[in-house]
Amino acid sequence: MISHLRPALVSMGLFTILLGLAYPLAITGVAQAAFPDKANGSLVRDARGQVVGSELIGQVFAKPAYLHGRPSAAGNGYDASASSGSNMGPLNEKLIEREKTGATALRAQFPGAVIPADAVTTSGSGLDPDISPAYARLQAPRIAAARNAPRGEVLAMIDAAVKPPLLGFIGQPRVNVLDVNRALDARFPMVG
Repeated sequence: MISHLRPALVSMGLFTILLGLAYPLAITGVAQAAFPDKANGSLVRDARGQVVGSELIGQVFAKPAYLHGRPSAAGNGYDASASSGSNMGPLNEKLIEREKTGATALRAQFPGAVIPADAVTTSGSGLDPDISPAYARLQAPRIAAARNAPRGEVLAMIDAAVKPPLLGFIGQPRVNVLDVNRALDARFPMVG
């Protein structure tokens, strides 16, 4: 019996060390050496080196002077530990009510405007850091008024931040909310 058990235990121990320790450490080392920024979460830092966000995870911006992101179904809003969509189907009453409430609030804020879908719907992960150019442009008048800035300059900053689809055909044009808000703070700092 022991003669049969010993090879199994040795194999289990060997593969635990090899695949549970050595391989992950090697991959982590290669990632840190080759892509340190990405391996550490694509963190965005300010001029003082303080982390202000991530390129890959959205965050809540509620003040009128900022570009607002998509609604999030992840935990308490952009909670990376609770990443998920709402898992509600298109006929779910809660989803319909949430989208109606969001659309009504946006129509009150932007009378006569066409409300882009991403303004009232969550992304699959609930962490999407990007919004559509249409939703970003819709918010320009509110941002310009809150910052006492020319609307044309705010629109130009948004347009300059539009990223094209990957390889020109994968996905949709998008605007990173954090990037635009940092640019707005640099160009039109708020007092108080």
